[in-house]
Amino acid sequence: MSVLEEWIDATCRELGLERGDIDQSLILDLARDVAHGVARPGAPLTAYLLGLAVGRGAPARDAAARLTEMAEGWKPEPEVPGPAGEPVLDDA
Repeated sequence: MSVLEEWIDATCRELGLERGDIDQSLILDLARDVAHGVARPGAPLTAYLLGLAVGRGAPARDAAARLTEMAEGWKPEPEVPGPAGEPVLDDA
C-alpha cells in the first residue's frame, strides 16, 4: 500500500468516512486541472469547496465536471488600475 493510500485510509477513519465513498481520481484530476488552468493554490481550495457542495447534496461527479470545465476555460478578468498617488506623466 502506498503512503497516499495509507493516509487516505487513516483520514477516513479519523473523520468517520467510508473509504469507498472517496473518488480519489476525481479529486486529483480536478486539483490538477485547477492548478494548471487557474492557480496552484486554487487546487486544494477548490477540492474543499467541492467537498462542501457534496456535503450539501450536490452530486460529486457533476459538480467536479462543472468545475473542471470552468478551470479549463478560465480567463481571469484583467485588473483595472485604480488611482495611484502621483501621475506618471506631467501635462504641464
